[in-house]
Amino acid sequence: MADHLNDDEQLLAKLGYKQELNRNWSSFSNFAISFSIISILAGCFTTFGQAWNNGGPVAISWGWPIISLFILIIGFTMSELVSAYPTSGGIYWWAAKMGGPATGFFTGWLNLIGLLAVTASVAYGCATFLDLTLSTISDGWAENYSLTRVYLIFVILLILAAGLNIFSGHLLAVLNNISVWWHVAGVAIVIAILALVPDKHQSIGFVFTERINNSGYDGGSIEHMSYWFLVLPLGFLLTQYTITGFDASAHLSEETSGAAEGAAKGIWRSIAYSALGGWVLLLAFLFAVQDKDGVTEGGGAVDVIFSQALPEGWHFIVLAISTAGQFFCTVACLTSASRMTFAFSRDGAIPGSSLWSKVNPQTKVPANAVMFVAVIGAIITLPALKGIGGIPIAFFAVTSVAVIGLYLAFLIPIFLRWRMGDEFEPGSWTNGPKYKWMNLVAVVEIAIICVYFVLPFVPAGIPFSDDFSWESVNYAPILTGGTLIALAIWWQVSAKNWFTGPKQTIDTAVTDAFRD
Repeated sequence: MADHLNDDEQLLAKLGYKQELNRNWSSFSNFAISFSIISILAGCFTTFGQAWNNGGPVAISWGWPIISLFILIIGFTMSELVSAYPTSGGIYWWAAKMGGPATGFFTGWLNLIGLLAVTASVAYGCATFLDLTLSTISDGWAENYSLTRVYLIFVILLILAAGLNIFSGHLLAVLNNISVWWHVAGVAIVIAILALVPDKHQSIGFVFTERINNSGYDGGSIEHMSYWFLVLPLGFLLTQYTITGFDASAHLSEETSGAAEGAAKGIWRSIAYSALGGWVLLLAFLFAVQDKDGVTEGGGAVDVIFSQALPEGWHFIVLAISTAGQFFCTVACLTSASRMTFAFSRDGAIPGSSLWSKVNPQTKVPANAVMFVAVIGAIITLPALKGIGGIPIAFFAVTSVAVIGLYLAFLIPIFLRWRMGDEFEPGSWTNGPKYKWMNLVAVVEIAIICVYFVLPFVPAGIPFSDDFSWESVNYAPILTGGTLIALAIWWQVSAKNWFTGPKQTIDTAVTDAFRD
């Protein structure tokens, strides 16, 4: 049997799995899905207000490139791991391989929580921008705005994305290839519009030195230490949230030809290209600001900049380009999350695993896992039906859950690989001796940002404060922490007795043949 396997199938067999999914993705398609999930047409638009309110232009012009460099280091460490272990389980498989079943169990759940949250947050952001796009061409639509309407659009988009995922794995590869060019051309068009159409532009001094504290903390002061060590770091959520989900290259590695090289390059290249393109795009936003106080009064929303700087027609085009890019991103997020669900269920770690690990015999797609991700996404976003002044604070909480879950999941195998040292058997793509400082830098950066992103975004979200309101709560620590407590109890009471880590789905004789 081993003689009939190609190189990818032989490596997968060595890791203990038979080829169940169609391996019809190219290296470019693998890069494309991570690039699509990062989607600067999504994160740069939907979480721009988080950085504007928490730091202002300096949180964007300086914060984006600095945080991007740290994320690129994280990406390099993960590229080395996926080259050695190119499986759909990705992050949790690496953790289980290097740290044992318990480590794999908790890592897998953190990764799954993050993927579910990022899928929900991107779809909700897409719904918000679709609503805004329609509002620019219909006064009646704009007048009837409500969070309920946005939520219903969000559910419809999830259903559409699920349908595209279930239909065909090959179609998804084609869509992601199209998405790359949409993001490249779309971003170029938006930058050109913002450079050429507005009557005036801000100065370089404004873009690189202007500070804003619209968070409510410390009375809006930009002089005290609280601005630098509390408010400004909260603004970094823009970068940390936008440049995430690149683990998709790992989750799609079982469907990628030449995965040991292709998936590794897909991770770091998607980060590098997104970081560069995103920075230029964000600078275009900042230079196009006509009235900074008006943007602040509008909650820091990037759409306020567009309405200030652009006539209705150009405004519509910019929003339409972003909305389409965000839908591509939603489809890609659902793909990645469903593959993780499939792989984790294949190893029996999710209740109802036998259902979520089924693969459609015709399309070779885990359709049940796709539906699982869509339904959970709709449920965890229900708090967005409530908000303050029409702004769903819960949206930023979901983005925090995504960042915390995903990056904590990344941290564990990155640390374990550092701890293994020379005992680690690298694949064809490796960091060489540079892993010794790269992995440590990655671990420290992730630990710091996770602490910040469980903090309340606004003073009214602080429990027991005079202005406390549930609409203002950052429920990221509640959802993430509560889930981890439940998992710890489940592990001690039951899971440790039956979860032994990744299960082999191929004859052990084949596995042993490649290990000898």
